[in-house]
Amino acid sequence: MAGRILTQDTLDGYLGRLAVDGDRFAERAAALARRLDMGGVDLEMRDPSEWRRASPTYGARTRIPLHQQFRAEVDTIEPLDREAEARLARRIEFARIRLQECLQRFEMTQEELVGIGCAKLTNAEEPCCGKLPDEVCRRWVELHALRTEMVERNLYLVLINVERYTHTTVSPFDLIQEGAASLFRAVDGFDWRRGLLFRTYAVHWLNQAFRSYLYNSSHTVRVPVYLQKAMKHIHDARNRLGDDKASAGEIAGEADLAEHLVAAAIAASRASQSMDTAFDDGDEGSRLRDVLESPGEDGSYRPEFEDVSLESSVEGALDRLSERERLVVRKRFGIGVPREHTLAEVARELGVSLERVRQIQVRALGKLNNPAFRRQIDPFLN
Repeated sequence: MAGRILTQDTLDGYLGRLAVDGDRFAERAAALARRLDMGGVDLEMRDPSEWRRASPTYGARTRIPLHQQFRAEVDTIEPLDREAEARLARRIEFARIRLQECLQRFEMTQEELVGIGCAKLTNAEEPCCGKLPDEVCRRWVELHALRTEMVERNLYLVLINVERYTHTTVSPFDLIQEGAASLFRAVDGFDWRRGLLFRTYAVHWLNQAFRSYLYNSSHTVRVPVYLQKAMKHIHDARNRLGDDKASAGEIAGEADLAEHLVAAAIAASRASQSMDTAFDDGDEGSRLRDVLESPGEDGSYRPEFEDVSLESSVEGALDRLSERERLVVRKRFGIGVPREHTLAEVARELGVSLERVRQIQVRALGKLNNPAFRRQIDPFLN
């Protein structure tokens, strides 16, 4: 630990000794993390080329289908054997513990990292994003690099399991994307203490992701999975009854389902209808939008048709913040107050330094920088 970088081989030696007692691994790993932090020691981040063979080369005029290129790239990634996989899983758990220790020192939470983009996540040579303390950023990047290695070295699982869904109308590339994302969730839930191979655990997440995507992409409006499964039993019951117009009670008795579940599934399976569809084949036929349009209005749009307003969107986003963060954002940007306030004015009101107010503001804006909030306010920014 004399240097500032701890190699993965050295770390594996430490963690291997701690892993002898799996029940106390987390406790002892936290103590090791604190010792490394006191010494200002960072973890080694391996170059991805270390676990990849040379990529295939193609002629300048050779046209290779995209799915073949992807498969060829995945084939260059060396999979993990059981021992290497266990060592990597222990490194990931250690990096996660160390990140939590760091967040506690800076009085931050894991949720505050969500939505903050950082170039270091894809390039370790890039500077930190400036929205996080340098130490937090480094711990986060170390964890991200280890998680990415585990995902990349198991991408072959996605290609193997996606073959089961080739008969569907969904694009295989969409399924591959969903499967790759689910591997990150599998990495976060994997417990090396159980002695299972990662692929045994990951296959469950892959199939769940594939089925969920198929269920959610088959309707314009998302229908819960349990209702879509119920519809299969309802269709079978209708076929046995020989009556497509059978009541919910009759279907429930035949399918052995609760009547309220049958009614909910039937209601949810209604088809979507375009507002521009004509009621007849004639050129002058009325459209659905003509029926719904209110006469006498200047156009068919009115603000009250919107599901959300800018004010409600901003207030909903501010509810995600702590009381102090909410106060700083309101004062600094004049939200709900007569005017904008300077850092000095807010600092005097809170009884803290200007730098502390700036840190609170940066943290609050980081929390607000999330896709859900941006989707809500984008229509008002055009």
